[in-house]
Amino acid sequence: MPSGVVVLTDRLAASRGLDQVVAGAVAGGARWVVLREKDLPRAERNALAADLRAILADVGGTLVVAGPDPLGGDAVHLPAAGPYPPPTHPLVGRSCHDEAELNRLTTEHYATISPIWPTKTKPGYGPPLGPDGLRKLVNASPVPLLALGGVETPDQVTACVQAGATGVAVLGALMRAEDPAETAATLTSAFQEAVTPVLAQTRREVTKVSRSGLRPTVPTQGSSLTARSGHGRPQPPTATTGEGR
Repeated sequence: MPSGVVVLTDRLAASRGLDQVVAGAVAGGARWVVLREKDLPRAERNALAADLRAILADVGGTLVVAGPDPLGGDAVHLPAAGPYPPPTHPLVGRSCHDEAELNRLTTEHYATISPIWPTKTKPGYGPPLGPDGLRKLVNASPVPLLALGGVETPDQVTACVQAGATGVAVLGALMRAEDPAETAATLTSAFQEAVTPVLAQTRREVTKVSRSGLRPTVPTQGSSLTARSGHGRPQPPTATTGEGR
């Protein structure tokens, strides 16, 4: 299930070749990529999908293809307009914007909800939901939600996680980034800290206490360390697990 920082592609907005931007984002910790580029001929789009899957394969990541055609894969992300019913692929997501569209979901596994903030990609699209609006839709949704639209900063990532989103879908901040790896790493770090606030606080306390020369107290294994949402928010990815599978 998509979580963490999910990359949405836009080669026209990319600061360099799309494969280079995606490779940078993956190096920075992203493990989920949604291939858009719907204007390309199928053959070109299929070749691009193969290139991006190769990049993700090295880290156990997953490519999701926008539209009903998975281009040789098994994961798709559908628009709110259709098709209904959704195809029966192993992973199906859908773009939603309000509770009415969420109520139409049937066998989809997740949905994006947007826009959370004003977005440069679609100016004037909205009105923005904000974290409060996101929280209401998380509570109403039958599936886990990814927050989409105007997510560019660590504070915004944190706000989305605190509102119950299982991840953030990011387009502009990564596509236009001078250093996609650094941007992805910064946003991924914010996500990891937001889903494990007690562990994050413990790390800060350990650092603070160790600098003073005192022996830190570390929570026991039985401590409650997991931030939870209504959909069982996933733990942050580790270097040894392929979270795309």
